[in-house]
Amino acid sequence: MWRRPSWTRWSNSAGSSNPESPRGLRLSLVVGTVVVAVGLAYALMSGLSRLLQAPTPDAAQDETIVSPPAPTTAPVVAKIKATLFFASADGLRLTPVEREVRLADSPVAQARAIVESQLAEEPPPPLARTIPAGVTLRGVFVSQSNEVFVDLDPAIKSGHPGGSLQELLTVYTIVNALLTNLPTLQQVQILIDGREADTLAGHVDLRRPLRKNEGLIESRNATPPVTFPAPSPQ
Repeated sequence: MWRRPSWTRWSNSAGSSNPESPRGLRLSLVVGTVVVAVGLAYALMSGLSRLLQAPTPDAAQDETIVSPPAPTTAPVVAKIKATLFFASADGLRLTPVEREVRLADSPVAQARAIVESQLAEEPPPPLARTIPAGVTLRGVFVSQSNEVFVDLDPAIKSGHPGGSLQELLTVYTIVNALLTNLPTLQQVQILIDGREADTLAGHVDLRRPLRKNEGLIESRNATPPVTFPAPSPQ
C-alpha cells in the first residue's frame, strides 16, 4: 500500500544540521579573514622590526668615512725678552740671562710674570739657582709711589741654605729682575707669607724696600744701568 512521504520531517532535519547553511559560511569567512589579517600583521611587524634594527648601507658608509674633529690649536701667547738672574759659576755674582716671558697687560701683571719666570726657570750650566726650587709667588702689589711688594711663600725661608753671600744673591735676584725689566718701578720689598720679615736668613734687612744692586751683576754681561729719580725723604 502506497504511503505519502514525510516532507515536513525532512525539511526540519535539514534546517537544524546542515553545515552548508549561509550563516555558517559567513561565520567561517569572517574567522578565516581575521586569522589571515592577524598573521599578516604579525609578519609585517616582525619584518619592520628587523629592518629598523639592521644598519643601513648609508649608515655603515658614514661610519667608515667620518673622522674625529681636528684638535684645536692653542692660542698664541705674546712674549717679551726679559733679563733673569742666576748665580755665576764662581758663586760670587749674579749673571744676567735673557729669557722669554709672557707679555702682560699691566705693570702689576708684568711684574708678576717676571717673578714667576724667575722662580720657575732653570739656569744654563755652569750657572746656578739662587732661589730654592719649589718657592711660589703669593702676590705682587705696586704702590702709588711705584714701590713693588713681592709676597713669597714660606719655602723661600725654610728652604734657604743660609750664608750671607747666598742670602744677598737670593734677595737681589728678585730685586734686580724686577727693576731691570721694569725701569718705571722704584724699589722692591720682599714679604714672606703676607707679612714683613726681618731677614731671609739673618743677614739682609727686609724691613725696607730695596733698590737695584748693580755691584752684584757680573760686569761682562751686565745690562745697561737704569737711572732712577732720587728717593723721596722719609
